[in-house]
Amino acid sequence: MLPESPLTTIESRLRYLLPAEMYASMWGNPSVEIMIDVHKHLRTLQRILHDYTSRQISINKLKPGDVRTEWQHGSMMFTDLAGFTKLMEANSSKGRDGAENLLAQLTKYFSEMISVISKSGGELVEFTGDAMLVVFRKTEKNDDTLRAVRAGLRMQRAMKEFAEIETPAGIVNLQMRIGIHCGRYLTADIGTPRRMEHVLLGKDVQQAKLTESNGRNERVNLSQKAHERVANDFRFEEGNPGYFLVVDDLSEDKLGEYEITPVGRRMASNVLLTRDKNEVMLNILDLLNTIEPMASYIPAPVLSLIVESAADRKIPPDFPRPTIMFVNFIGLPESADRALPGEETKLALNFSRAFSLINAAVESRGGVLKKVTYHLAGSDIVIYFGVPNAHTNDELRAASAAIAIRDIIKNANHKAPTIGNVQPDIFCQIGINTGPAFVAEIGEPRGRREYNVLGDTVNTAARMMNHAEKNQIIVSERVQQAIQSSYECRSLGEVSLKGKNKPMQLFELGEQIKEQ
Repeated sequence: MLPESPLTTIESRLRYLLPAEMYASMWGNPSVEIMIDVHKHLRTLQRILHDYTSRQISINKLKPGDVRTEWQHGSMMFTDLAGFTKLMEANSSKGRDGAENLLAQLTKYFSEMISVISKSGGELVEFTGDAMLVVFRKTEKNDDTLRAVRAGLRMQRAMKEFAEIETPAGIVNLQMRIGIHCGRYLTADIGTPRRMEHVLLGKDVQQAKLTESNGRNERVNLSQKAHERVANDFRFEEGNPGYFLVVDDLSEDKLGEYEITPVGRRMASNVLLTRDKNEVMLNILDLLNTIEPMASYIPAPVLSLIVESAADRKIPPDFPRPTIMFVNFIGLPESADRALPGEETKLALNFSRAFSLINAAVESRGGVLKKVTYHLAGSDIVIYFGVPNAHTNDELRAASAAIAIRDIIKNANHKAPTIGNVQPDIFCQIGINTGPAFVAEIGEPRGRREYNVLGDTVNTAARMMNHAEKNQIIVSERVQQAIQSSYECRSLGEVSLKGKNKPMQLFELGEQIKEQ
């Protein structure tokens, strides 16, 4: 019988963090070289996960499963990119070469924008497709809105590089819309040790998103509240009622005069300086204590993909045909602003319970709960089936998950807590679509980035969700055709959705057809 390896004593902690071959090699009594290889891999993984998660997660150093809330103040910036669908379509016919070319263009775009954000003292909290949520936290100088506006102007100037992109199908123009609002927001870390999520809640988050929606391409749009804070620092012209567009008439010198406060994302190096097995083991344990909290914020299938590709530090881009689900979870997120002192934790615990059950329903059916993100009402839950792991029946899996999610949210309504002396009405809207998409690591190659799915299929699923009524599940015609032998679907006729040139045939998902 072989002596037990020091690594096998922490096997349960390493199981999901080592590539398959490395995991297999650690059994028995591995050499110090193998232990050093494990340490080297974990050090690389630590850096990748640090880049994959928002700075707040690495700063807080929460234990996986710890639910925490904190009110924060600052200015929020939302961006939206116009022209990506055309850019994707222009490259999709070229297969892997087209995917690499599209990724190169996106990498150039995001690297430029993230650099401006960081140098302006902002933090990229999350990617949502090709959109970004950026936070400029309030400091003693109280200049967060000023820094946000100046960052927005720099970003719009940088967009000139992407005005005419050459593609296999001709010239494509990218344009960006930016919205800025200031206020407070409740940060909440929710979930279980298996799967955590960092969310921003409150009406000011929704107002920031609304400010972007009311903006214009190539412009920086401010809410009334943000405008009042910097009204004497810039010239403005009126936009939509209640919003103000910044007039960029500043010289390069004047724009650059303001203090720039970089927000560092580099992680301290954990270089191994010993070959003693016990010392190596202690270093591995130190790495695990840092890695595990960050890893809990990554969906299990995506984490597995990151682990296996860590040596290359790159996940190849692709053009798959996933099934995308958007769930708008309404009721609990809006309660944040009503919460009396001390009730924030009660709100977060209830949100956490619902999120954990929804994630379990998705995982058990082979899907990926990618993130919980902002919306004009409630919070959006973004779910993938078919990436990174494809199945022959992803549409059926998505339909089954949607019904389970609706039941979870209905049950949450029955058990809704009283927040601010009001019991919230909790419900959902769900949209499911399937079709071509672009999948890649979006962001900086060696900086802030995420595994993401982009394209018109994703955008359409979100718009279908917006069209759904209370606790209604809407599916596209392609999804209906794939599940019609298993689920009843009622036609809703042709529906015009925002951003679509032609009306779409939509269906309401009904009950599962019982076998005779």
